[in-house]
Amino acid sequence: MADFGGDLDTFRAEAREWIEANFPASLKGRPNPMMREERSKPSEDQEAWRKAMGSKGWGVPTWPAAYGGGGLSPAEGRVIQQELGRAGAYNPIGGMGVMMFGPTLLEYGTEDQKKEHIPPIVRGDLQWCQGFSEPGAGSDLASLQCKAEDKGDHFVINGQKIWTSGAQFADWCFCLVRTDTSKKHEGISFVLFTMHQPGVEVRPIPLIAGNSPFCETFFTDATADKKNLVGPLNGGWTIAKRLLQHERSGLSGAGGSGGFGMAAKPLPKLAKDYVGTDEKGRISDSDLRTRII
Repeated sequence: MADFGGDLDTFRAEAREWIEANFPASLKGRPNPMMREERSKPSEDQEAWRKAMGSKGWGVPTWPAAYGGGGLSPAEGRVIQQELGRAGAYNPIGGMGVMMFGPTLLEYGTEDQKKEHIPPIVRGDLQWCQGFSEPGAGSDLASLQCKAEDKGDHFVINGQKIWTSGAQFADWCFCLVRTDTSKKHEGISFVLFTMHQPGVEVRPIPLIAGNSPFCETFFTDATADKKNLVGPLNGGWTIAKRLLQHERSGLSGAGGSGGFGMAAKPLPKLAKDYVGTDEKGRISDSDLRTRII
């Protein structure tokens, strides 16, 4: 990329020219397919657009160029968003890997972990899901019981997660697991593992509106390599808190350096539409209500 020396007008002209040359006209004004609960095979134009943005690094414009990101300044990142909007284009690179996990791994991951996991997120090659809440650990997340046993070079994971958004589409999971039963917050670790393995079962939750954006996820002797332990053993709570900051920032629309554009409705309103309300007009599920309000 050329050195624009802080000249946003020059950069804007280059960004506009590139988007006009690469964004398929057939997709103009169409919604981001990642926002749909039921996903179909992408069209040729959708795939071409994803690959173009992924190789350019502009789906996550402010992420480091060393891992495939755009390496741009925040101001240049805003220009990308503005020019996409001007062209009627959507950002095809997104999901939880962009909004939550990627920024967290850039802070806490090892160099090997960043080199392995960040580039596929930048390219949109893989989708991630979040394994945090459990049936008995929603408002009190630190009481989680999903257990990971140390087996030398890997962990064996057993337990259940709930409200696992997009788990039916996910390739990988970033997950909080209990690695020490004698402590609460200090007994939790942050691990990564593929969803495409024996011992992982995903059950979409039918909601009142007829959609299933959330899932129950069950782990029966699933495995996570030790190399995919993020941060120290039993140090996952600190990482989880930071990730939740990224989640809230992204859902509020403040994390615009690579998100995929949330729906226009506020999240609490979306949750009420999907899950329903109680007699007081609140989100009917108390665990979900505590997480997003």
